[in-house]
Amino acid sequence: MEIKPYIEKAKLGDQVAFTFLLDHYWNEVYGFMLKRTENETDAEDITIETFSKAFDKIATYNPEFQFNTWLIAIAKNVHIDLLRKKKSSLFIEITDEEDQQAYNVADTAPSAEDELITEQNLSRLLQFIKELKPHYQEVIQLRYFQELSYQEIADKIGEPLNNVKIKLLRAKKLLAEIIQGK
Repeated sequence: MEIKPYIEKAKLGDQVAFTFLLDHYWNEVYGFMLKRTENETDAEDITIETFSKAFDKIATYNPEFQFNTWLIAIAKNVHIDLLRKKKSSLFIEITDEEDQQAYNVADTAPSAEDELITEQNLSRLLQFIKELKPHYQEVIQLRYFQELSYQEIADKIGEPLNNVKIKLLRAKKLLAEIIQGK
């Protein structure tokens, strides 16, 4: 399958292309980080941060390299940063300009996942949501039940906007998979 067209579209800000790249490469990046960290939560956090940074810097992607190689390089740097943060006794969250000007990864048009989720009756939907990991439950809860904007969610949970968007994309995909599996 040819990935280049998706990358080119993503460089132009195409949301569907971003989502495709996220879905296509998620398991590879997550699997790689799981081997390195031997911790599901860390691996997931690093993967979310990796895609957040990748979408922010996709204009700088050099097609001479494989896209997955580029993602893994970002993941390694994110991991190193995480280890440094853990070692550092100062727990100061540094948000830089790039985080502030995060891409608008969120697609305004409802996706197939959105439609599948909204078709469920509430009690069944809440059961499905309980099967997600807590940090995915939280963003779904804030977005769909409290109807907060992406920025409001980012402020509430104290995470960069891009991370919130990646988490929501991922949560919606996992929730749709749970629903379809039932």
